[in-house]
Amino acid sequence: MTIFTEQFKLGDGDLIAGVKDNIDVAGFVTQAGSKAFRLNPVAQCHADFIKTLLDSNVTIVGKLTMHELAFGMTGVNEYQGTPINSLFPDYITGGSSSGCAVAVAQGSVDFSIGTDTGGSIRVPAACCGVFGLKPTFGRISRKGVMPEESSLDCVGPLTRSADTLIEAMCRLDKSFSPIAALKTIKLASISVDAAQPIQNVVNAALEKDFIELTHITLPSFTKAFDAALKLMNFEMWQAYGHLIDSDMLGADIVNRLRAAHGIHPNIVSEAKAVRKTFSHEVDSALNDVDALALPTLPSFPLKRQDALDGKTDLQISSLTRPFNLSGHPAITIPLSNSLGKPSAIQIVGAKGSDETICYIAKRISDAHKIYA
Repeated sequence: MTIFTEQFKLGDGDLIAGVKDNIDVAGFVTQAGSKAFRLNPVAQCHADFIKTLLDSNVTIVGKLTMHELAFGMTGVNEYQGTPINSLFPDYITGGSSSGCAVAVAQGSVDFSIGTDTGGSIRVPAACCGVFGLKPTFGRISRKGVMPEESSLDCVGPLTRSADTLIEAMCRLDKSFSPIAALKTIKLASISVDAAQPIQNVVNAALEKDFIELTHITLPSFTKAFDAALKLMNFEMWQAYGHLIDSDMLGADIVNRLRAAHGIHPNIVSEAKAVRKTFSHEVDSALNDVDALALPTLPSFPLKRQDALDGKTDLQISSLTRPFNLSGHPAITIPLSNSLGKPSAIQIVGAKGSDETICYIAKRISDAHKIYA
């Protein structure tokens, strides 16, 4: 099954990239994985960062499949088709940037550009055994990305290696400047609710001579997940609620939009209060360390067939979504394990410290056997 919704060639650069189907590319319809937009006019302009990539010697070769409306975590898409997890075919690809993760994992592109509102880059990257970065909120322009308005969403790259991810960020963001080597990396491991086999793999990855490790808790972590999920649902209803009776949406999207319709507008002010508290907790935790560490996935992903049969799992984003609310940059690093199942470690940095967490990802991945 193809992972491209459109294939073309823009530019003639030394790196090959694909972009998620909710991103404007001039001359093509931005479908956001949905039949509801298949007859829309073609985009008249590139998304802002597309221009940056083309000016940075990158060749863009197509638009990639996604969970419909970027509103799901499994990658299942009744309209465009559901890509297969090339490294772990029995498991879901994760979503919503499903095609982005698969394209990178199978080597169809050097890197892809996805979007992340609650883990939609980091979760599929973890499921498919690749790297994925959610930059600091607002660092990469979202102009030309659907939905047009979001207080949580970020644009970022997925790659097969930390080196390529750093190079992709250099092409994507002209302000990105790789940092010099750190002799010792100070990390604080966050205590979270994760399956013990996954936590064991993460703990082993942190047992390195160059890592100085402490352990912390973030009291508002669970509240941040809940607030971010409600805020996303509220904003998605504002963007797409008018489509609910169109007979153009997948059943899972209709169900989520119906549930979102019942969220009171007060959620916005409530989420802002939680955002302020949680952001302060994360900022404080980062005062004496270079970054925070935790698993990317709380448990192993759903089996592919279960997802195709209609099962969903929003809790798969329980360890990623809080950092969409706070706006801190976060990167996922794939980790191999003896069980042969997807697992990954997530590194979270101070706002604006995207370069630092990319460097840490490189150090950890260089010292740890990974899938890619």
